[in-house]
Parts: sequence; C-alpha cells; structure tokens
Amino acid sequence: MSGPAVDQLQELASGAPPFSYLPQTWAWGLLLGLLLAGLLSWAVLRCWRWRRDRYRREALLRLDQLAAAAAEQRLMALRELPELLKRVALSMPGAPAVGTLGGQAWQQFLATHARQPLPATFAAQLQLLAYAPDAQLAALDDASVQRLFDVTRQWIEAHHVAL
Repeated sequence: MSGPAVDQLQELASGAPPFSYLPQTWAWGLLLGLLLAGLLSWAVLRCWRWRRDRYRREALLRLDQLAAAAAEQRLMALRELPELLKRVALSMPGAPAVGTLGGQAWQQFLATHARQPLPATFAAQLQLLAYAPDAQLAALDDASVQRLFDVTRQWIEAHHVAL
C-alpha cells in the first residue's frame, strides 16, 4: 500500500497572528492619540504661517526681479525699492500705520522690526531713491546699489511680525 498522493493534500487555513495589532493597554492608545493631535496641530500651524507670510514671499520675488532688472533698467529698479518696502510694511499682519511715516520715524519703524541692525542712514537712502533726480541716482556706484538691495532683502526676509 502506498502513501497519500500529492493531489490529495489540502491547503491549511491561515491561523490568527500570535499577537494583536491593537494596543494592549489604554495608555498606548492615548499616546497614539496625543501624537496624532500634536502632528495635526503642527501641520495646521505651519500652514497658517505659510499663508500669513505670503506677502513676504511675493515681495522677495519682486525684489529678485528688480535686482535682475537693475542692470538694464537701473533707475526704475532703484525707484521701486522704497515703494516695495512700504508695501511690505503695510502688508504685515496687524497692518501697522506706516503709510504716512517718513524720515526718522520710518527709520525707527524699520529698525524696531528688523532682527539685525540696519544702517543708520537707511531711511535717508530710501528717500534719496524715491525723490532724487535721475542724474544723482545714475551716479550711485554698484557697491552702494548692491548694499541697498542686500539690506532690503535682509529686512524683508527677517522682519519681526507680532502675533
């Protein structure tokens, strides 16, 4: 007599895993819930900050365009720098009343919201860019123009916004 044939073998039913995928105690479930709530809170906060800083990203994009145009259309780019800074200040959350600021008051506003020290004559340089004759702006050397663009970029990137 021969043994059972291979075609008579039947597949075994899969058994239950030797462990459960669910937490064994309520504390693990609570920890998982807290972790998910923290992750969700972090994601909502990041999204809120990203939307809040939209004006900053748009201003930096415009500043890059002005810096690229500084070679061909230098006067137009220099004239727009003070306007760009004023628009950024007006777009800040909480909308500070900066529309009428000028001179020393404007310098004080820029300095108090800057995270790094600004040149003491920054507002005067902005005023020069806005109101000086074209010949005076054309006489500015490249190093001065680059410094103005750098300080403007620094202020836009890092100015302090009260929540």
